[in-house]
Amino acid sequence: MEITSKMIKPITETKYLTAENCRRYRPILRYFFLEYEKIRYWLYKEDVYEALKSDALFEGYTIEQCRQDLDVLVEWGNLVPVQDTSRAATVEEFKNKQFRYQLSEYSVEIERLTTRLENLLVEGASLEPSLFERIRHQVQKIPAMSEEEPRKVGVWWRDLNNDFKRLNQNYQDYMRSFHSLRAEELMKSREFIAYKDSIIEYLREFVRELQRSAPSIEESLRSLPEETIRKVLDKVLENEKSVPRMDIEVSDEMLYDNITGCWKSFRDWFLGADGRESEVVRLLEITNDIIRRITRFASQIAESRNNAANRKEEYRKLCEMFLSCRSPDEAHRLSSLAFGIFHTKHIRGSFVRETESINSSVYDEEPAHTEIKPRIRTFRERAERTGIQDKSEQKKRLRQEYIKKLEDEKRILKGYIQDHTIDLSRLPVIPSYVRTALLKWIGKALASPDRKAKTEDGRMISLISPGDGQRCILRCEDGKLEMPAYLLRFEKLEWGQRSQI
Repeated sequence: MEITSKMIKPITETKYLTAENCRRYRPILRYFFLEYEKIRYWLYKEDVYEALKSDALFEGYTIEQCRQDLDVLVEWGNLVPVQDTSRAATVEEFKNKQFRYQLSEYSVEIERLTTRLENLLVEGASLEPSLFERIRHQVQKIPAMSEEEPRKVGVWWRDLNNDFKRLNQNYQDYMRSFHSLRAEELMKSREFIAYKDSIIEYLREFVRELQRSAPSIEESLRSLPEETIRKVLDKVLENEKSVPRMDIEVSDEMLYDNITGCWKSFRDWFLGADGRESEVVRLLEITNDIIRRITRFASQIAESRNNAANRKEEYRKLCEMFLSCRSPDEAHRLSSLAFGIFHTKHIRGSFVRETESINSSVYDEEPAHTEIKPRIRTFRERAERTGIQDKSEQKKRLRQEYIKKLEDEKRILKGYIQDHTIDLSRLPVIPSYVRTALLKWIGKALASPDRKAKTEDGRMISLISPGDGQRCILRCEDGKLEMPAYLLRFEKLEWGQRSQI
């Protein structure tokens, strides 16, 4: 590190923060800063005076005191005065030297810093997993940057450093908040349980993105040739040298040292240096440690909550209630109320009820029997060993019954066809399987562009919609269905004859 004259020179612009009359100086400079952000750079003492007088703290404040305060701030370098001769109408006004005041560059940055410090606890820090993805893309552009012009390389370099600085600052500030005394007390409180899961998930999302992007960044950095890195840094230096600066003390050597130092810090952050582990590994360890701490504190809170259930007073009260019972029967009733529901087992199952009436109690129904099996790993049900049985006759019988059922259904469906058409509005009460078949055909026809469908036996049907939006009631054995009055028109083929596809 090179110690320069600027480094050891006192910064007089910060005196107003701790001076005796800082309660007046700080509001004055804050007013200048707020107006500066509104692009109103020049102010008169009358403007400052009117702004301060509107507050109760400056009730006895005078214009002369305001002028004196402004002179002090000018002396310290916080304000830059310029005499305004355009407002002087007389010689006396000219001699009084009316000034306009502007905030100095140092004061702008100091006020910007104090504003951030005042809102530090309010704004807080956060993790940005997307920065890893941005940095990964920026690193992958390095070989291409070696062939680009210096100005474009300068933009890339600035984006890379800004993302890297944001990543460092954000995660350090956020992680630091978990090691404060306030955070320690909060994690030990019962209110912490409510948002424990959200914090853990937030940290795990950050870890997942880190684990996904870090290996790719490390691989890209290790595979970069030194010649490529040198060419890119030279172009960054060339771009920095092309930027006009008023500070003549900035030399090419200082610029190059700064650029190479930034690159080394970036590379060491992901790869490590001098045998030390990388910051990526440390970050993973810190994040996982915080997750473990949160989980441990949550477990302790839950355990303390269970242990805190001290039944001493409750049992004493219950004993007094038993002592006040006038008869053993009354004591029995009290016992049933106090202890009868402690060990009730609620078994969930698909029990068949005889009625769904709300006026019927479950106590009026027949009891259901449920076999309870041990819930231990060593339990195994005894398998029944039986010989191989010949079920060919049973299969043949079931097949014949199934074929007969299909033939009966086909015959019944054929009976609803009149002139190669099924009119849904004229159907009688139909079985449920007929309704299922009709709705299946209608669905297939509606899904087809030409409103045609093929039945299971190969016949083509056309679906004709009612022209006037007429609807009908399809009456079935298990209920009624309101629907459009469709017509199903069959091709002129014999029933059971298959169409040629």
